[in-house]
Amino acid sequence: MNHASANDRLIIANCSGFYGDRIDAAKEMVEGGPIHVLSGDYLAELTMAILKKDALKDPGLGYARTFLRQMEAVMGPCLDRKIRVVSNAGGLHPSAMAEKLHEIAGKLGLHPTIACITGDDLMDRLDELHDKGEAFIHMDRGIGLNEAGAVPITANAYLGGWGIAAALAEGADIVICGRVADAALVAGPAAWHFGWAKDDWDRLAGAYAAGHIIECGAQATGGNYSFIDEVPTYKNIGFPIAEIFEDGRFVITKHPGTGGVVSTGTLTAQLLYEIREPGYLTPDVTVRLDTLKLVQEGPDRVLASGTKGEPAPETTKVCINIAGGYRSAMTLILTGLDIEKKAKAIEETLFASLGGKQQFEGADVRLIRQDKEDPSTNEEAFAYLQITVTDPDEKKVAPFSRRFVELTLASIPGFTPTGPPSRPSQVIVHWPSLVSKVHLRQRVHIGDKTVTVEEAAPAGGSKEPVRPYAPQMPDHTDGPTVRLPLGRVFATRSGDKGGNANLGIWAKTPEAYSFLQAFLTTEKLKELLPDCAAYEIERYHLPNLLALNFYIRGILGDGAAASLRIDPQGKTLGEYLRARVIDMPEAIVLKTR
Repeated sequence: MNHASANDRLIIANCSGFYGDRIDAAKEMVEGGPIHVLSGDYLAELTMAILKKDALKDPGLGYARTFLRQMEAVMGPCLDRKIRVVSNAGGLHPSAMAEKLHEIAGKLGLHPTIACITGDDLMDRLDELHDKGEAFIHMDRGIGLNEAGAVPITANAYLGGWGIAAALAEGADIVICGRVADAALVAGPAAWHFGWAKDDWDRLAGAYAAGHIIECGAQATGGNYSFIDEVPTYKNIGFPIAEIFEDGRFVITKHPGTGGVVSTGTLTAQLLYEIREPGYLTPDVTVRLDTLKLVQEGPDRVLASGTKGEPAPETTKVCINIAGGYRSAMTLILTGLDIEKKAKAIEETLFASLGGKQQFEGADVRLIRQDKEDPSTNEEAFAYLQITVTDPDEKKVAPFSRRFVELTLASIPGFTPTGPPSRPSQVIVHWPSLVSKVHLRQRVHIGDKTVTVEEAAPAGGSKEPVRPYAPQMPDHTDGPTVRLPLGRVFATRSGDKGGNANLGIWAKTPEAYSFLQAFLTTEKLKELLPDCAAYEIERYHLPNLLALNFYIRGILGDGAAASLRIDPQGKTLGEYLRARVIDMPEAIVLKTR
């Protein structure tokens, strides 16, 4: 089945990590060097809600429109060079995306074979599946969808990579998916190319680990990387490439002459992104992230080997978005003296004019102190008061921003809103759930043919229990200590998992990891990040990566689209932790530098 010149490996490039990523990346990846597959990830939980808003305006929409512009630029070169294209840009409407691609091909005088994959959209099946015992229980709250009286607007199951493999086996040049697992965009082509079986757990685990690394684009090549001095330049940062081998090993690299960097550090950071426990669940395999080993092979080339996999779970995640009422928010600049008195005066006056805080289902008031004593600039005197109200009744929320602005000349000195009044916006609440895979089928539509692919895991799938790779660690380092920001020695990566957040932290040396493991308990994390103290926090160990991962439950509320935090996706939590000053052994500081 090998179809490329470098037939010992399959070279898969990524050209997108989110809907809105660099538009020229597809062309750069096709022209920058040899690749066999061009992949692009456009979907996130928040993106599905955005695409739904598009579809409400125009039923023919619901897909990532930027992908069409990218394909117009590279469709011809991809066909000429036999580069397959695999993407989840189909979003809520992969068949409409496929039709648009046919139109583009016609204008260009091209004749690609285009496949689209359906089966993830469960909106029309929710009642049927409920009757079959699927309650769509909220994974964090433990309540069923119907029991909560929730009104879904999207419901999409995370599918695996076997539909992609089937589409490529049928001769597809371009494969358009809806809500498949992000890393399936790599695992599916690898399974097709090498002819893997559904129970080739270790090989699949390797491909899924590679997919997890490159799915977020430049985050694997220096983007969002803690040790910024290790990134030579952010100009023209290269997007990542995975070279997959038949046995599941892989190399991560980037095209020569591009910015950024590929190192064991940048890969470790991405492996820690948006995970929970070391057993990373995917629709096709449980990837044991605590088994793989990273070795720097050369400049911008890192080899990953030893990845172990366990049987896939019998369920897969369902991303459900529900209509959650209405929200209005305003932010006020408070300046100079008596900040807390000013904030209290605004809060009391505003809610009195609205008939009382209690009339709203939710009212959130946050005073953000960034002001300095004896400020040397106007901005150093600023603090911010953010007030948000939510309610199922739009009419209750509608007067909020107008009443806020009416206080401009009738309230505290220096009253300065950061924006004008606005209409209430509908809140989209994320409802994470699971569904049994026995109810799911992937349907590959290619030409006049439809191929059905079972989503359920192989019957009786099992193997010997996997043991994590645990390198020998030195004893905890004693001796003189120095007081420094934690981030001068340790790197972090954080992100959202629905209404929860993960915060991964890793060390460069075994000695530093030994200290980290002993020092950074969940109790210590709550002490260092007091605004996380109210939440349940889980801690997981990945000694093979010299890393810990913390899972902070509930900190993002009902997900990114509904979160009241200024950082609704938890992206800043890691750098917040790195800024905290602690006492640490001088020896680990010297070894890290």
